[in-house]
Amino acid sequence: MIYRMLALNIDGTLVDSGGKLHKSTKEAVQYVQNKGIFVTLVTSRNYASARKVAKALKMNGLFVSHQGAYIANAEDQPVYVKRINEDVTYEIARFLESFPCQIRLVHEKFSLANKLQLNNNLLAKAIFTSGDPLGYSHQFVTDLSDSLADTPVAPPKIEAYFESQHDLEDARLAIGAMFTEVKAEQSEGFRLDIVPSGVSKLTGLLYLCDQLGISCREAVAIGDSVDDIPVIEAAGLGVAMGNAPYEVKRAADWVTRGVGDHGVAYMVKEHFRRQHPIAFLKKMNIIK
Repeated sequence: MIYRMLALNIDGTLVDSGGKLHKSTKEAVQYVQNKGIFVTLVTSRNYASARKVAKALKMNGLFVSHQGAYIANAEDQPVYVKRINEDVTYEIARFLESFPCQIRLVHEKFSLANKLQLNNNLLAKAIFTSGDPLGYSHQFVTDLSDSLADTPVAPPKIEAYFESQHDLEDARLAIGAMFTEVKAEQSEGFRLDIVPSGVSKLTGLLYLCDQLGISCREAVAIGDSVDDIPVIEAAGLGVAMGNAPYEVKRAADWVTRGVGDHGVAYMVKEHFRRQHPIAFLKKMNIIK
Protein backbone atom coordinates (compact mmCIF):
# COMPACT_ATOMS: atom_id res chain seq x y z
CA MET A 1 0.00 0.00 0.00
CA ILE A 2 1.21 3.51 -0.86
CA TYR A 3 0.47 6.08 1.83
CA ARG A 4 -0.04 9.76 1.02
CA MET A 5 -0.90 11.15 4.45
CA LEU A 6 0.50 10.96 7.97
CA ALA A 7 -1.99 12.01 10.68
CA LEU A 8 -0.59 12.63 14.16
CA ASN A 9 -2.04 13.20 17.58
CA ILE A 10 -0.06 15.69 19.70
CA ASP A 11 -0.06 14.90 23.42
CA GLY A 12 1.53 11.56 24.20
CA THR A 13 2.40 11.09 20.52
CA LEU A 14 4.42 14.05 19.28
CA VAL A 15 5.14 15.62 22.66
CA ASP A 16 5.78 14.03 26.05
CA SER A 17 4.10 14.85 29.37
CA GLY A 18 6.45 17.79 29.82
CA GLY A 19 5.48 19.27 26.45
CA LYS A 20 8.83 18.48 24.82
CA LEU A 21 8.94 17.98 21.06
CA HIS A 22 12.10 15.99 20.39
CA LYS A 23 14.52 16.89 17.60
CA SER A 24 14.25 13.35 16.18
CA THR A 25 10.48 13.80 15.81
CA LYS A 26 10.92 17.07 13.93
CA GLU A 27 13.45 15.43 11.62
CA ALA A 28 11.15 12.47 11.00
CA VAL A 29 8.24 14.73 10.06
CA GLN A 30 10.50 16.73 7.73
CA TYR A 31 11.70 13.48 6.15
CA VAL A 32 8.14 12.42 5.38
CA GLN A 33 7.22 15.85 4.04
CA ASN A 34 10.24 15.79 1.74
CA LYS A 35 8.83 12.59 0.24
CA GLY A 36 5.66 14.48 -0.71
CA ILE A 37 3.47 12.95 1.98
CA PHE A 38 0.91 15.29 3.52
CA VAL A 39 1.48 15.55 7.28
CA THR A 40 -1.35 16.76 9.50
CA LEU A 41 -2.37 16.98 13.14
CA VAL A 42 -5.56 15.47 14.55
CA THR A 43 -5.84 16.69 18.11
CA SER A 44 -8.13 17.63 20.98
CA ARG A 45 -6.01 20.72 21.62
CA ASN A 46 -7.35 24.17 20.82
CA TYR A 47 -6.41 25.73 17.50
CA ALA A 48 -3.83 28.15 18.89
CA SER A 49 -1.98 25.40 20.74
CA ALA A 50 -2.09 23.06 17.73
CA ARG A 51 -0.87 25.85 15.44
CA LYS A 52 2.19 26.32 17.69
CA VAL A 53 3.08 22.65 17.15
CA ALA A 54 2.33 22.88 13.41
CA LYS A 55 4.72 25.81 13.06
CA ALA A 56 7.41 23.99 15.04
CA LEU A 57 7.07 21.13 12.55
CA LYS A 58 7.05 23.55 9.57
CA MET A 59 3.60 22.37 8.50
CA ASN A 60 1.75 24.76 6.20
CA GLY A 61 -1.33 22.67 5.40
CA LEU A 62 -4.63 22.02 7.12
CA PHE A 63 -4.90 20.32 10.50
CA VAL A 64 -7.69 19.23 12.83
CA SER A 65 -8.09 20.81 16.28
CA HIS A 66 -10.77 21.04 18.99
CA GLN A 67 -11.39 17.31 18.56
CA GLY A 68 -12.64 17.79 14.99
CA ALA A 69 -14.63 21.00 15.45
CA TYR A 70 -12.05 23.39 13.96
CA ILE A 71 -10.02 22.68 10.82
CA ALA A 72 -7.64 25.34 9.54
CA ASN A 73 -4.07 25.96 8.44
CA ALA A 74 -1.29 27.66 10.39
CA GLU A 75 -2.29 31.03 8.90
CA ASP A 76 -5.67 30.92 10.70
CA GLN A 77 -7.66 30.25 7.54
CA PRO A 78 -10.42 27.84 8.65
CA VAL A 79 -12.20 25.58 6.17
CA TYR A 80 -14.51 23.95 8.72
CA VAL A 81 -15.86 25.25 12.03
CA LYS A 82 -18.64 23.78 14.13
CA ARG A 83 -19.57 25.52 17.36
CA ILE A 84 -21.79 24.92 20.36
CA ASN A 85 -24.29 27.75 19.97
CA GLU A 86 -24.50 30.53 22.54
CA ASP A 87 -27.79 29.45 24.12
CA VAL A 88 -26.71 25.82 24.54
CA THR A 89 -23.33 26.94 25.92
CA TYR A 90 -25.10 29.05 28.53
CA GLU A 91 -27.47 26.23 29.52
CA ILE A 92 -24.63 23.69 29.79
CA ALA A 93 -22.54 26.06 31.89
CA ARG A 94 -25.48 26.74 34.20
CA PHE A 95 -26.13 23.00 34.55
CA LEU A 96 -22.47 22.18 35.26
CA GLU A 97 -22.36 24.87 37.94
CA SER A 98 -24.56 22.57 40.04
CA PHE A 99 -21.54 20.24 40.33
CA PRO A 100 -18.24 20.92 42.11
CA CYS A 101 -16.30 21.14 38.86
CA GLN A 102 -14.11 23.50 36.91
CA ILE A 103 -15.68 24.54 33.60
CA ARG A 104 -13.64 25.77 30.66
CA LEU A 105 -15.01 27.12 27.38
CA VAL A 106 -12.32 26.44 24.77
CA HIS A 107 -12.55 29.01 21.97
CA GLU A 108 -9.96 29.11 19.18
CA LYS A 109 -8.69 32.49 20.42
CA PHE A 110 -9.16 32.25 24.20
CA SER A 111 -10.48 30.14 27.05
CA LEU A 112 -13.03 31.23 29.66
CA ALA A 113 -13.35 29.36 32.95
CA ASN A 114 -14.86 29.62 36.41
CA LYS A 115 -12.61 30.31 39.40
CA LEU A 116 -13.73 27.31 41.43
CA GLN A 117 -10.76 25.62 43.09
CA LEU A 118 -10.78 21.84 43.44
CA ASN A 119 -8.41 19.68 45.43
CA ASN A 120 -6.92 18.04 42.34
CA ASN A 121 -6.78 21.38 40.44
CA LEU A 122 -6.82 19.54 37.10
CA LEU A 123 -7.65 22.67 35.12
CA ALA A 124 -4.55 24.50 36.35
CA LYS A 125 -2.42 21.45 35.52
CA ALA A 126 -4.01 21.21 32.06
CA ILE A 127 -3.34 24.88 31.31
CA PHE A 128 0.23 24.68 32.66
CA THR A 129 1.11 21.73 30.40
CA SER A 130 -1.03 22.73 27.39
CA GLY A 131 1.72 24.48 25.44
CA ASP A 132 -0.65 27.35 24.60
CA PRO A 133 1.12 30.32 22.99
CA LEU A 134 1.46 33.54 24.97
CA GLY A 135 -1.20 35.22 22.83
CA TYR A 136 -3.85 32.69 23.86
CA SER A 137 -5.71 34.28 26.76
CA HIS A 138 -6.94 32.28 29.77
CA GLN A 139 -9.76 34.24 31.39
CA PHE A 140 -11.36 33.40 34.75
CA VAL A 141 -14.67 34.63 36.14
CA THR A 142 -16.45 34.06 39.45
CA ASP A 143 -19.80 33.14 37.90
CA LEU A 144 -19.54 31.67 34.41
CA SER A 145 -23.24 31.65 33.54
CA ASP A 146 -23.60 35.30 34.62
CA SER A 147 -20.65 36.19 32.43
CA LEU A 148 -22.22 34.35 29.47
CA ALA A 149 -25.54 36.12 30.02
CA ASP A 150 -23.72 39.44 29.55
CA THR A 151 -21.25 38.30 26.87
CA PRO A 152 -22.36 35.15 25.01
CA VAL A 153 -19.71 32.75 23.66
CA ALA A 154 -20.05 29.97 21.07
CA PRO A 155 -17.00 27.73 21.58
CA PRO A 156 -16.09 24.67 19.51
CA LYS A 157 -15.51 22.78 22.77
CA ILE A 158 -16.27 22.79 26.50
CA GLU A 159 -14.19 20.98 29.10
CA ALA A 160 -15.31 20.15 32.64
CA TYR A 161 -12.90 18.91 35.31
CA PHE A 162 -14.34 16.83 38.17
CA GLU A 163 -13.00 15.40 41.41
CA SER A 164 -14.98 12.17 41.28
CA GLN A 165 -15.96 9.62 38.64
CA HIS A 166 -19.48 9.54 40.09
CA ASP A 167 -20.08 13.26 39.45
CA LEU A 168 -18.52 13.06 36.00
CA GLU A 169 -20.72 10.14 34.97
CA ASP A 170 -23.87 11.80 36.33
CA ALA A 171 -23.07 14.96 34.36
CA ARG A 172 -22.24 13.04 31.19
CA LEU A 173 -25.50 11.08 31.23
CA ALA A 174 -27.58 14.15 32.04
CA ILE A 175 -26.02 16.24 29.26
CA GLY A 176 -26.60 13.40 26.80
CA ALA A 177 -30.27 13.28 27.79
CA MET A 178 -30.86 17.05 27.84
CA PHE A 179 -28.88 18.33 24.86
CA THR A 180 -29.10 16.72 21.43
CA GLU A 181 -26.86 19.47 20.07
CA VAL A 182 -23.73 18.15 21.77
CA LYS A 183 -21.81 14.98 22.59
CA ALA A 184 -20.17 14.52 26.00
CA GLU A 185 -17.37 11.97 26.49
CA GLN A 186 -14.89 11.30 29.25
CA SER A 187 -11.32 12.12 28.38
CA GLU A 188 -8.18 11.54 30.40
CA GLY A 189 -8.57 11.53 34.16
CA PHE A 190 -11.78 13.16 35.39
CA ARG A 191 -12.20 15.47 32.39
CA LEU A 192 -15.43 15.62 30.41
CA ASP A 193 -15.13 16.87 26.82
CA ILE A 194 -18.24 18.40 25.25
CA VAL A 195 -18.27 19.05 21.49
CA PRO A 196 -20.99 19.65 18.88
CA SER A 197 -22.91 16.55 17.82
CA GLY A 198 -21.38 14.80 14.83
CA VAL A 199 -17.88 16.05 15.65
CA SER A 200 -14.90 13.79 16.41
CA LYS A 201 -11.28 13.36 15.45
CA LEU A 202 -12.43 10.85 12.83
CA THR A 203 -14.96 13.20 11.20
CA GLY A 204 -12.21 15.83 11.09
CA LEU A 205 -9.81 13.44 9.38
CA LEU A 206 -12.46 12.32 6.88
CA TYR A 207 -13.28 15.94 6.04
CA LEU A 208 -9.59 16.65 5.53
CA CYS A 209 -9.16 13.60 3.28
CA ASP A 210 -12.11 14.73 1.18
CA GLN A 211 -10.64 18.24 0.83
CA LEU A 212 -7.30 16.82 -0.31
CA GLY A 213 -8.63 14.04 -2.53
CA ILE A 214 -6.91 11.37 -0.43
CA SER A 215 -8.59 8.16 0.66
CA CYS A 216 -8.55 7.47 4.39
CA ARG A 217 -7.02 4.10 3.51
CA GLU A 218 -4.03 6.01 2.10
CA ALA A 219 -3.36 7.53 5.54
CA VAL A 220 -1.13 6.42 8.37
CA ALA A 221 -2.51 7.53 11.75
CA ILE A 222 -0.47 7.55 14.95
CA GLY A 223 -2.05 8.13 18.36
CA ASP A 224 -2.06 7.18 22.01
CA SER A 225 -5.48 8.18 23.39
CA VAL A 226 -8.80 6.39 23.54
CA ASP A 227 -10.34 9.08 21.31
CA ASP A 228 -7.71 8.17 18.68
CA ILE A 229 -9.13 4.65 18.30
CA PRO A 230 -11.69 5.46 15.54
CA VAL A 231 -8.95 7.26 13.56
CA ILE A 232 -6.50 4.39 14.05
CA GLU A 233 -9.14 1.87 12.94
CA ALA A 234 -10.18 3.88 9.86
CA ALA A 235 -6.67 4.60 8.58
CA GLY A 236 -4.92 2.35 6.11
CA LEU A 237 -2.24 1.84 8.74
CA GLY A 238 -3.20 2.55 12.34
CA VAL A 239 -0.31 2.91 14.76
CA ALA A 240 -0.45 3.05 18.56
CA MET A 241 2.28 4.58 20.68
CA GLY A 242 4.06 2.31 23.13
CA ASN A 243 2.71 4.47 25.97
CA ALA A 244 -0.91 4.05 24.81
CA PRO A 245 -3.50 2.15 26.87
CA TYR A 246 -4.15 -1.48 26.01
CA GLU A 247 -7.42 -0.78 24.16
CA VAL A 248 -5.62 1.64 21.80
CA LYS A 249 -2.88 -0.90 21.09
CA ARG A 250 -5.50 -3.58 20.47
CA ALA A 251 -7.16 -1.40 17.81
CA ALA A 252 -3.87 -0.70 16.00
CA ASP A 253 -2.17 -2.51 13.14
CA TRP A 254 1.24 -1.64 14.50
CA VAL A 255 2.65 -0.56 17.89
CA THR A 256 5.68 1.70 17.92
CA ARG A 257 7.89 2.79 20.78
CA GLY A 258 6.71 5.18 23.48
CA VAL A 259 6.88 8.95 23.15
CA GLY A 260 9.92 9.06 25.47
CA ASP A 261 11.69 6.60 23.17
CA HIS A 262 11.00 8.63 20.01
CA GLY A 263 8.14 6.42 18.83
CA VAL A 264 7.07 8.61 15.89
CA ALA A 265 10.62 8.84 14.55
CA TYR A 266 11.10 5.09 14.92
CA MET A 267 7.86 4.31 13.06
CA VAL A 268 8.68 6.71 10.23
CA LYS A 269 12.16 5.25 9.76
CA GLU A 270 10.84 1.70 9.82
CA HIS A 271 8.05 2.27 7.33
CA PHE A 272 8.43 5.35 5.13
CA ARG A 273 12.04 4.70 4.14
CA ARG A 274 10.68 1.84 2.04
CA GLN A 275 8.28 4.09 0.12
CA HIS A 276 9.43 6.10 -2.90
CA PRO A 277 8.67 9.84 -3.03
CA ILE A 278 5.17 10.68 -4.24
CA ALA A 279 6.54 12.69 -7.19
CA PHE A 280 8.49 9.64 -8.40
CA LEU A 281 5.45 7.37 -8.04
CA LYS A 282 3.38 9.81 -10.10
CA LYS A 283 6.08 10.11 -12.73
CA MET A 284 6.14 6.33 -13.08
CA ASN A 285 2.33 6.30 -13.34
CA ILE A 286 2.10 4.11 -10.25
CA ILE A 287 -0.32 6.60 -8.68
CA LYS A 288 -2.28 9.49 -10.15
